[in-house]
Amino acid sequence: MIKDFGLVAAGIVLLYAGGEVMVQSATRLALLLGISPLVIGLTLVAFGTSAPELAATLAASFKGVGDVAFGNVIGSNIANIGLVLGLVALVSPLKTTFRFITQEMPFMLFVSSLLFLLGRDGYLGRLDGSIFLFLLVLFLFFLFKRDKTLSNLADNQKKEPLSKIILYTAGVFVSIGLLSLGANVLVEGAVNIARHLGVPERVIGLTMVAVGTSLPELVSTLVAAYRRAGDIILGNIIGSNIMNILAILGLTPIIKPFSFSKEGVTVDLSIMIFFSLMAWAMLAHQKRVGRLKGTILLGCYIFYVFYLYQ
Repeated sequence: MIKDFGLVAAGIVLLYAGGEVMVQSATRLALLLGISPLVIGLTLVAFGTSAPELAATLAASFKGVGDVAFGNVIGSNIANIGLVLGLVALVSPLKTTFRFITQEMPFMLFVSSLLFLLGRDGYLGRLDGSIFLFLLVLFLFFLFKRDKTLSNLADNQKKEPLSKIILYTAGVFVSIGLLSLGANVLVEGAVNIARHLGVPERVIGLTMVAVGTSLPELVSTLVAAYRRAGDIILGNIIGSNIMNILAILGLTPIIKPFSFSKEGVTVDLSIMIFFSLMAWAMLAHQKRVGRLKGTILLGCYIFYVFYLYQ
């Protein structure tokens, strides 16, 4: 048992290190190439901080523990809004734009609802994964086209030294290695603990593994909050939730289709959508999430975890 807790701790440390390297490398690479802060948050930083969830979900799928694989994504999305957004709002109130409220937030709710429809049967196959990946390509295409990111990219590539681009690209690949190793160690330890204590693997995936793989989001957003980079914060949180569904649950079932227990799935997905709706309503009200709203989000998340373990 002590060994298993050690594995979980080691996995979280490796995930944290990999997430930090990923965020730093991806952010600097994006800035070097002239990508806007909101697009950085919604794409590179969001995918970078979602990489632990991808690695953990793939590892759980190959180990045959579908409840951990699916629960990790759902739990991470809930943690991103309840825990991460709640804590960050307590540190520094967040402001947003009308466009973000009317475009990115509704899209996150759309893909969450789609997952609810496709995941109720307790199985995600290659067709489901293909649908998610197709939507991911559309999302990125319209995002880049709207912000003219591709034209900015072409212009800045001519001005910046190739050595810096190679350096930050290498940092991304190093971080992927750390994240993959950390995810395997974390999943192994978490599943062993679940079996020793008789805790359902679904609950372990929704809480221990989900929070562990959400640490990069938490750390990166807290750092961004300290620097008052609101666009990166909201882009990272909402972008990570979109990436968790479209990228992770797109790639994983294509590589290795997996099944999971139907018990509790409807409830868990409903709670995920509830947190998403609550965040949307809070942002729509005065286009701001202050400390009171952050306290409400964090309180709801603590109550949710308490409910799971009861």
